[in-house]
Amino acid sequence: MLDQQTISIIKSTVPVLEKYGTAITTQFYQTLFQKHPELLNIFNHANQKQGRQQTALANVVYAAAVHIEKLETILPAVKQIAHKHRSLGVLPEHYPIVGENLLQAIKDVLGDAATDEIIDAWAKAYGVIADVFISVEKDMYHEAKNQHGGWDGYRHFVVDRKVAESDAITSLYLRPEDGKPLASFKPGQYITVKLQPEGEAYTHLRQYSMSDAPDHDYYRISVKRESGEAGVDGVVSHYLHDAVQPGDILPITAPAGDFILEPISTHPVVLISGGVGITPMVSMLNTIAARQPERSVTFIHAAQNSSVHAFSEHVENLDHKHDSFQSYVCYSDPTDSDRALKRYDKEGWIDAKWLSSVVGETKDANFYFCGPVPFMQSVYHILKSWNLSPEKIHYEFFGPARELVPAEIIA
Repeated sequence: MLDQQTISIIKSTVPVLEKYGTAITTQFYQTLFQKHPELLNIFNHANQKQGRQQTALANVVYAAAVHIEKLETILPAVKQIAHKHRSLGVLPEHYPIVGENLLQAIKDVLGDAATDEIIDAWAKAYGVIADVFISVEKDMYHEAKNQHGGWDGYRHFVVDRKVAESDAITSLYLRPEDGKPLASFKPGQYITVKLQPEGEAYTHLRQYSMSDAPDHDYYRISVKRESGEAGVDGVVSHYLHDAVQPGDILPITAPAGDFILEPISTHPVVLISGGVGITPMVSMLNTIAARQPERSVTFIHAAQNSSVHAFSEHVENLDHKHDSFQSYVCYSDPTDSDRALKRYDKEGWIDAKWLSSVVGETKDANFYFCGPVPFMQSVYHILKSWNLSPEKIHYEFFGPARELVPAEIIA
């Protein structure tokens, strides 16, 4: 536990972290990779280039400082990050390396303002926070390894087949090379895939949501071909789309993640997705169809148009098959064919008025949503305006967690 003097010093740095947090974490990653380039085999290079990882870490450090007296307040965030760490293979021996370079970054950015007293206090605080992560992750590693069909580290999977779901998304069906039992997973969870495309100096790790129900003898992931925005070339998604073929081997870690469908609830469910955010939602939908076909489900998907709309026929078939299911489609830029064939229910964006009309009396449902950040900000704002209790709102970011509330709302 931390003494009161250390707590007071940490809390006094909150305004500084609010102002310089991202500068500190940016400097941290630069120093870390200069001293330990081998860690580039773990970190997502794309998130680094886009600045997402730096911002996410700054938010964690800031939250830890704000809640230093009651670190249990940030335990949900710790568990979410710990799932990602376990999936990526972050180990206890990595934490001292991170701590050393984080303290150095604080010194580098703050200069003389980073007194010995402040650095000592943060060293103590980091030690306590690291111990929390290590303890939580230890339990997760044990569970992943010792569950039925579980394993430790990376296990080799064979690409059984590839299926184009749209012009942008392709599914890969993966079976364990050793032929042994396959660990189940909770709908909404993800796996980490390790690749080293030709010409790349380091391995690339990517986490992909399962896009089918559990309890099959395969895992299915559905990958969007990234466009390469923000200077990122989408090296992994392009490699999976173009180079990886049936029969190839992919190393994979056991399923992880805390964005999951409540397994035993009979409460109505509303699943809202945008773009490739449909992948965990289809996993949830398929699970409900298999296990609770009488459960009320409203499935809402937003896409540009039918050419990039994955699983449209599958969802439509489930809608027709189950009286308790209903599905809706929103296209922001429908094609002439989409209009002629009436392939969608709304043109434009999901807004509060339309969503309310679709959801109707099921506003007491559990809401799950996933998609691009602006899409998620919009949906979150709508749901919060309905005064839903926090436990009814569930969401997942692809990559490091971001702020759901737009800056202008915070201000």
